Amino acid sequence: MTRLLPPRHLVRLSLLLACGLISLSKAGAEPPRVIVLGTAQDGGYPQAGCQKSCCKRAWDAPELRRFVSCVGIIDPDSGERWLLDCTPDFRDQLRLIDQAEPSHAGKPLTGIFPTHAHVGHYGGLLQLGREVMGAPGIPVYCMPRMEAFLKTNGPWDQLVTLSQIRIHPIRAGGKVQLNQRLSLIVIPVPHRDEYSETVAFQVQGPSHSFLYLPDIDKWDRWDVSINSVVSKVDLAFLDATFFDDNELPGRDMSQIPHPFITETMQRFKSESESERSKIHFIHLNHSNPALDPNSEAAKTIEAAGFRLAKQGQAFEL
Repeated sequence: MTRLLPPRHLVRLSLLLACGLISLSKAGAEPPRVIVLGTAQDGGYPQAGCQKSCCKRAWDAPELRRFVSCVGIIDPDSGERWLLDCTPDFRDQLRLIDQAEPSHAGKPLTGIFPTHAHVGHYGGLLQLGREVMGAPGIPVYCMPRMEAFLKTNGPWDQLVTLSQIRIHPIRAGGKVQLNQRLSLIVIPVPHRDEYSETVAFQVQGPSHSFLYLPDIDKWDRWDVSINSVVSKVDLAFLDATFFDDNELPGRDMSQIPHPFITETMQRFKSESESERSKIHFIHLNHSNPALDPNSEAAKTIEAAGFRLAKQGQAFEL
């Protein structure tokens, strides 16, 4: 796998300049930040078994491959690190977060927040088991059905029995104080909830905030305005599983409801340029043409003032 992050000092400089935030926070403390650890849908990119043109270029060129959607939160001062979602690409994503803050590499994760019980969002928890890391009781923050799912289904229940993970209950609308500088709000969203609830997370740092919402049904199935939610944050990672309704010929797209990128862009079309630029699309299916940065789809997104989340990208909080 091609190395995705340049040396640490270059990462810091380039990312801070890109965000327009090059000064340290008050009292000389280094600000916490969020780092994008993956941008693909649950199967990653390329996807297992796919020999079509959408994946062929990534099989042939490893530098085009993308991990499953996940973001990490790092507090450089305390050395604490959290994951929002725990994907089948956990091994590589843990390595990315270690590379992003080498002084704290190898430290146990401070906590994991799975959004729901679809394979791309909790499958990586298996890496914490005794067959691999034998983790020392990593806190995993769960809604009630997610907690029950992990405690009553193998092999996940073994992680609990052996105290390799410790379940911390969370509730819809609840606030979790991560540390003195960071907090998180739990936002329930509608989705295919076969095994658990589905939630998004709004994270507040000392200076900036972000929304992580990788999976949801159509926007009009939610009793909350996504425009209103985005207006309250500085950065929004939004579900971009499919570009439009022509993406999967022969499939009934109503059976796999997600907001098309085209629908989200239309919904935000009348918002200001600064509001549209907050949105970074994430969770792209292997069939999504926007995975190719040179595609017309990607160019259309950028021309309309929106952004595609990029693996390895970081933002100050």
